[in-house]
Amino acid sequence: MRQLKGKTKETNKQKKERKKEFMENKQRVFTVVLPTVAAIFVIIAAYVYVKTRPKLVEY
Repeated sequence: MRQLKGKTKETNKQKKERKKEFMENKQRVFTVVLPTVAAIFVIIAAYVYVKTRPKLVEY
């Protein structure tokens, strides 16, 4: 069978499914990526705090 040149038409079902997948991916950003980035930021901030705090001097 010959391939048609150009972009194929998208059916309404495919369009709805694509939009649904896009919304799921958008939701995944808020549930997975942002908490991970926040956790990494907290670890870096704690590391910097521990390394830069003044040392205790005992006489």
